[in-house]
Amino acid sequence: MNKHIIIGRFNLTDKFSKSPDENRIVTIIDLFSKNKGLNFGIGSALNDLISLGVLPSEKGLDFLILGALVFAADTRISRKTESQDSWTREIQLVIPVSEPDKWQNAIPLLERMLRFLTGDIWTFNFIPRPRGFSKLILAKSKMIKRSYSELALFSGGLDSLIGAIDALESGQKPLFISHVGDGQTSSAQDACLNELKKKYGEDSFKRLRVWMNFPGQLVREIDSENTMRGRSFLFFSIGVFAGSGFSNSFLLRAPENGLIALNVPLDPLRLGSLSTRTMHPFYLACWNELLEKMEIPGHIENPYWDKTKGEMVAACLNSKLLKKIIPMTLSCSSPAKGRWNKHSNEQCGYCLPCLIRRAGIEKALGRGKDPTRYTISDLTSHKLNAQQAEGHLIRSFQFAIERLRADPSLYKLWIHKPGPLSKLPSEDLEALAGVYRRGMREVAVLLKNVRT
Repeated sequence: MNKHIIIGRFNLTDKFSKSPDENRIVTIIDLFSKNKGLNFGIGSALNDLISLGVLPSEKGLDFLILGALVFAADTRISRKTESQDSWTREIQLVIPVSEPDKWQNAIPLLERMLRFLTGDIWTFNFIPRPRGFSKLILAKSKMIKRSYSELALFSGGLDSLIGAIDALESGQKPLFISHVGDGQTSSAQDACLNELKKKYGEDSFKRLRVWMNFPGQLVREIDSENTMRGRSFLFFSIGVFAGSGFSNSFLLRAPENGLIALNVPLDPLRLGSLSTRTMHPFYLACWNELLEKMEIPGHIENPYWDKTKGEMVAACLNSKLLKKIIPMTLSCSSPAKGRWNKHSNEQCGYCLPCLIRRAGIEKALGRGKDPTRYTISDLTSHKLNAQQAEGHLIRSFQFAIERLRADPSLYKLWIHKPGPLSKLPSEDLEALAGVYRRGMREVAVLLKNVRT
């Protein structure tokens, strides 16, 4: 196992003292080049945000750089070769920032929330930006300033689409935040947003679309990592970066149904970091605590934390438009490659997000009314092999559903498995147990005649 230090550097004079350790691999990331400005998509994100009429603060830019380096470390350091147990990596980040004292005070919180999110051991060192880089954002006198009522994450998934429709139907003018991933994700985002523009008009919303383009061999002789448990840290960092340019306190909405946000492990094999925590209530609470510590006037919330997928679909404020766009959204964790066309993309139909999606759509629209194209269109057509991808998660759902049916008291106990909920009031705990129960029942109906 190797320990990794990732050092963000603005110029060659940046200094960081480190104790010698033969098991520690140091990777220097040059954040700035004289010809191109800020590298790896950071400068492009800044320019694009300014073109949208929003001028972020220096602290906002620090958040973007922090998110970018967390993303780089998370996706460019292989768990297989660099961890002590095929999962847990030790990663130290050294980041030049505009106000290092404030960031130093936030280190314990940052380390805790990223350990919770990715399952790795993170440590941070914040150093002052070098001379000449203290003010990277120059106010532009000719900049056309625009106002937005809120920010919202827009992934191209069904939940983010419902959040977008609800916001637009309520008269909001949102600034959507998207991160460019694989080609299908990008295509899904574009297709959905084009339909929203047709309905609500070109000026009803804008989007900041960010691409972090770190090379595959960023860390020398180390393979990349495909689990990407830390993606949401980047997404929220981009949102805070944009929100820091709002004239007043900003609201960043992160739409996600309560069942998948809570993400209770289905069986003992999915405990710990194998169960993603990108929208867990504890993680969102950590983000809001971080904003408070950093004196950033903003708030992050999931407006659908107590709603199942089916309840979200049923309550959407424009059901006609939603039904039209549903086939264009992408929920699948492993979408079929090369299966995108003008109107539809193919999704596997049996991964965890697909199963919750199918269950929710059928709950809201009725059996057989889901317009999505799935690789396995009919889960009852044959006996699914639980030793293969097509049946593994379905069998896990069946296992959990049977245990919950035999002992309903487990609903209130199991919601505590993914992470701490001790600071929540009793009524919120009741609501979480309720959304977990209703969500699992939606999936139970979907899987009623499915054989594994």
